[in-house]
Amino acid sequence: MLDKSRDLRVDCVAYDLEDSVTPSKKAEARSNIYRFLQTRSAGVKENAVRINAVDSGLALDDLSEVLKAPNIDTIVVPKVNSLSDLIFVTDVIRHVLPERHAENASRTVPPPINILALVESARAVTDLTSICRASPYLSGLIFAAEDFALDLSLTRTPSLLEFLFARSAIATASRAYNLPSTIDLVCTSYKGVEGRQRLEEECVGGRGLGFNGKQCIHPSQVEVVQKAFAPSEEELQWAVRITTADQKADQQGRGAWTLDGQMIDAPVVGKARRIVRKAEACGLEVVLVKEKWKDQEPE
Repeated sequence: MLDKSRDLRVDCVAYDLEDSVTPSKKAEARSNIYRFLQTRSAGVKENAVRINAVDSGLALDDLSEVLKAPNIDTIVVPKVNSLSDLIFVTDVIRHVLPERHAENASRTVPPPINILALVESARAVTDLTSICRASPYLSGLIFAAEDFALDLSLTRTPSLLEFLFARSAIATASRAYNLPSTIDLVCTSYKGVEGRQRLEEECVGGRGLGFNGKQCIHPSQVEVVQKAFAPSEEELQWAVRITTADQKADQQGRGAWTLDGQMIDAPVVGKARRIVRKAEACGLEVVLVKEKWKDQEPE
């Protein structure tokens, strides 16, 4: 399973020490991941490890082993119920890897370890403000729908309406505290046409709530998710036209102008710039689109 992940082309792969590993295999799994992360896979931008929950009593052993791997980028912390969970992980990270987390760390050492927090309970949702402030290394929130449903005795339905409040709260908190990653729930259906359609619908819904990524549990889901969360061709064309014309409008001293009969002002331009940056990060042909619209003028 570990070796198969080397063939993926994804933003992040999270190697699991929690639910997928039985208690008797925890130590072996730590050692396997430590050895595996001696090298880096070309197509994986971020190597993450999901440790066991802080209150399980296993987190310290997990961190002490996997943080020594040279190619680990991120720790995924499950069942984060309060800021104390993240403070514990942050303290251990600083203790094990002081050279990567010093205030004046050398540029020759790898960057600090990132933390992703799994939001899985009602308590966590009601304490998102404290959680988002808990660690300088926190880079995002992940919604764990199945554990959340268990906590609230909910039944998951295709509409996902039972999760609307929690998902909206997570996406809003991530944006409020400038966390780069807001990762939506797992789609448990992934086989056949029906599974693909369900996945596409969930991606559209999640993006509409403010999430900028989604957890995948099978390689077949990756392409669908990447396409859904990347700017569409129409979005990129619109954004490039806006940003190109805005540069010219700025030179003319015009703070507001129109395009295709619609008023364009600072918030719209900001959205367009964000789309262009995201398209570049997704590897889309932004240069070609800019060349196509280089003569776009503000109306």
